[in-house]
Amino acid sequence: MGALTLAPVEFASAAGRPTEGGGNGGNGSAGVDGEETRTVRGTLPAGVADYVYLPVEVPRGVREIAVSYSYDRPAVPDGTRGNALDIGIFDERGTDLPGRGFRGWSGGFRSAFAISAERATPGYLAGPVRPGTWHVVLGPYTVTPQGLDYEVSVTLRYGAPGEAVRPSYPPERAKGRGRAWYRGDGHLHTVHSDGRRTPAEVAAAARAAGLDFIVTTEHNTTSGHGAWAGLWGDDLLILCGEEVTTRNGHYLAVGTDPGTFVDWRYRARDHAYDGFVRRVHRADGLVVPAHPHCPFVGCQWKFGFEGADAVEVWNGPWTPDDEVSVAGWDLELAARGHRNWLPAVGNSDAHREPQVVGLPQTVVHADDLSRPAVLAALRAGRSYLAESAAVTVRLSAADERGRYAGIGERLRVRDPEAPVTVRLDVEGAPGDATARLLTDQGELRSGPAGTLEWTTTASLATYVRAEVRRPGPGGGLPGPMVAMTNPLWLTAD
Repeated sequence: MGALTLAPVEFASAAGRPTEGGGNGGNGSAGVDGEETRTVRGTLPAGVADYVYLPVEVPRGVREIAVSYSYDRPAVPDGTRGNALDIGIFDERGTDLPGRGFRGWSGGFRSAFAISAERATPGYLAGPVRPGTWHVVLGPYTVTPQGLDYEVSVTLRYGAPGEAVRPSYPPERAKGRGRAWYRGDGHLHTVHSDGRRTPAEVAAAARAAGLDFIVTTEHNTTSGHGAWAGLWGDDLLILCGEEVTTRNGHYLAVGTDPGTFVDWRYRARDHAYDGFVRRVHRADGLVVPAHPHCPFVGCQWKFGFEGADAVEVWNGPWTPDDEVSVAGWDLELAARGHRNWLPAVGNSDAHREPQVVGLPQTVVHADDLSRPAVLAALRAGRSYLAESAAVTVRLSAADERGRYAGIGERLRVRDPEAPVTVRLDVEGAPGDATARLLTDQGELRSGPAGTLEWTTTASLATYVRAEVRRPGPGGGLPGPMVAMTNPLWLTAD
């Protein structure tokens, strides 16, 4: 992890302040309930470290710490990245991985934040402002060739601390329908990172989309875990998580224990990723690389897929990078085989209107509507992806002896040449949609979306998966995805 530490910001000692009066502006004088501000200016050159730390010496008697910042955005030539500077903060426990001192992150979405015992700006964690060395962390995401001029102002407000409020985390179980198919969106953002919807608006959108579960996955912060009080219910399960936004790709920590923070300050070259995979797994969560072929800076997945539990191949409305993600995932299926395959998921990654929560969604076959059951179904690949709750897909295979396998399952036959009947049923797809059955050899059967049957053998098809697509643009190119399944596997004993 590349890092640079600046000279510390110091304030007057609380013990040396007057007992009455006021003052601000960084002159070191303040009353018991007054405040002090210090402002730091500087320039970050092109090629600066990934993270720049500004130490802040916090004396005793501080009720609230507030930070604001700004930076220049000069014009740049075509093809050159402009300035982008993110921000967050760590408390007196320090900045070392795995981030024990983490108190919040807002990326480039906010220009100011504040933290006290009883409240904090979304993206940040409320709690006592204890004395010691805090660190404002700056993340120069991109820097122009002429550099980045910045200004950071830190304000300490003195007085008796308020009473900390315990967060209210979502329950692990909703009423559900027993063993059934449940629809969910596992990648969502609110005002607790770079989204514009409130948690209440996201919950309402999830219900309107016919979803049974959602996962809160704010960028590099857990502040959203406790923001859903009163929004869950018998009809909606809310799971905790995080989108871990590294410089070499993003991954989702899905369904972790509430309050579990997963640090993001490393690249593939730092060899830290495996440790954070273990951290997610210890918190009973899943590791899911997100939009692995996203074309934006820092979004392409560079860590490989060892340790991952699934991969997000469909992110929001269908785009060319989703096409590449599905193709790469299919290559992994053929290479890994049934013992070590990686399930696919689809999520909306919705941030704001008019982005649609539940476009797409992952539909899981789970024992009940609970955190353990949903995560087990995702991990096993007992799921399919659909553009909306209007679309239903069933894929199965059966042999002559009546043995059966569904999505994510394995049909074991005694004779590799024995016939196996594969059946696909699609409901709710557009009238011009085409259904396709694909194997490790590619597409072997297609037809109008509806009911499609095909006879094969375990020797011919290692796995079978289904896609439902709209018409393509011509030239043999596939059209946008309507739905797709995880594979079912055919093996010979």
